[in-house]
Amino acid sequence: MAGAIAAAQFAAACGFQLRRAAQFQFRTIYVGFPPGSLTHVEFNRQMRVNDGVALVDRPEAAEVRLEVLQEFREKETVSFSSTGRPREYQLRLTFAFRLTDREGDELIPPTQLLLRREITTTDDQLIAKEQEEAGLFRRMHADLAEQLVLRLAAVRR
Repeated sequence: MAGAIAAAQFAAACGFQLRRAAQFQFRTIYVGFPPGSLTHVEFNRQMRVNDGVALVDRPEAAEVRLEVLQEFREKETVSFSSTGRPREYQLRLTFAFRLTDREGDELIPPTQLLLRREITTTDDQLIAKEQEEAGLFRRMHADLAEQLVLRLAAVRR
């Protein structure tokens, strides 16, 4: 018991705090994601935990507008085996956006986020590696959505 109290006091003294929901300087936001965007799904999921911000369907009804300028996934071979077969890939998720207010003034200028992950493969594990690749891309979209939420929370008007 005394050890738990000492650990809690130490954590509090060093400035440690549990992560809380992001705090925003706006109450409504319109997001213009492309159809079928996995980042959009993750972004909406993360924004639902923020009670103070509503996602609206019409740009004119929002205090701020998130404009998605670019979103695409890439897979590039970065190394080959001695037999010439791909051995290692780099997965990339590129996302560009900007944030404007109701009057069209930029709150966040055009910004590009790039996430990279490496994946190795063997000839006898193709199906498992395809599932691993899909899982990595899902986590990359979730990471991207989290970075986007944090950047929006940092906006000061």
